[in-house]
Amino acid sequence: MKSNIFKGIALSVAMAFAGVAVAADKDMNADANDVAISGYDTVAYFNKNMPVQGSDKFTAVYKNTIYKFSSEQNRDAFRANPEKFAPQFGGYCAMGVAMEKKLNVDPMAWRVVDGKLYLNLNKDVQTKWASDIPGHLKTAQSNWPEIKDKSATEL
Repeated sequence: MKSNIFKGIALSVAMAFAGVAVAADKDMNADANDVAISGYDTVAYFNKNMPVQGSDKFTAVYKNTIYKFSSEQNRDAFRANPEKFAPQFGGYCAMGVAMEKKLNVDPMAWRVVDGKLYLNLNKDVQTKWASDIPGHLKTAQSNWPEIKDKSATEL
């Protein structure tokens, strides 16, 4: 009897803590552990002009999403100005947003345009996106307010 009571209390406590767990904001693309860009360092796209895997040693949280960095300097730069370094469209595929979709991304399919980081589903989609970046960006920027608070499955 006491065993069942203890199990019930333990289950209630676990469920209460589960409700407190921080989850990435709905408009942010993150994995099951709330990590953005598969753990790649978003600042490195700007200062190294290439994707660099981040480390668990250097992290920052933005919009309830965990970003990993390859150095303390990159983490500190992000903390000072996350809007400058965070990928656009919450880290979803820029071409996907232009098509009113929230698609995951390949950290290797990226481009910085006018000081903003844009990611794509893969290199093939990136080629399509690059065929008319201004046009696709205009469409994506128009679509984003309508889809940002919807889940990928709703679209």
